[in-house]
Amino acid sequence: MHPSAPPPVAAGASPAKTVSNTITTAVSAAAEDSSSREAAAPRLRQRQPSGTSGGRRGAAASAAVSRRVGEAVGLLERGRALQARGDFPEALASFTGVVREYADLALSEYARVGRALVLYEIGDRDESIAEMEDVSIALKGYPEIHAALAAALYADKHAALLAENQFAIATLLDPHYTDLAYVRDTKHWPPSLVASLHDFITLT
Repeated sequence: MHPSAPPPVAAGASPAKTVSNTITTAVSAAAEDSSSREAAAPRLRQRQPSGTSGGRRGAAASAAVSRRVGEAVGLLERGRALQARGDFPEALASFTGVVREYADLALSEYARVGRALVLYEIGDRDESIAEMEDVSIALKGYPEIHAALAAALYADKHAALLAENQFAIATLLDPHYTDLAYVRDTKHWPPSLVASLHDFITLT
């Protein structure tokens, strides 16, 4: 029998009394349903704070990441500005700071490029070339690192064929690297690396 269907009228029962009983049953059911909803309401309200708390945690985490990216970009740009002014020791410190403190960020690879170029001027050239080789794989297709590695391989390792391969990649992507003035005045390469590129281009 359908739950909402009125009960059959018993033999000899008064129709009015039957209707009254039906109404009483319906009212009782409605009251029970209302009580159930009221009991569930506090539980629903109790769940709301956890969602709000999760949203706050997510926003805080996002803000922290944005702050770290901003700090890393600022330090990277500082290193490039110092390199352009010829203050290579301070530039090296800035690039190294990005590499050490923000290694989890992709832009740290570009700090490694700057670090390798500056190391070539004031540090250990073997370390510089090792850094260039590593970054040329991590940033494969980034023309500056391929051009710098070509110059260093030719001048310091006497590896002409490897240098030619690296330079072919660089100039295919950006022909500006055949212009010494470009690497000196626009890219602000250290003098020693500009001289090595000159030797490679002129085969001297």
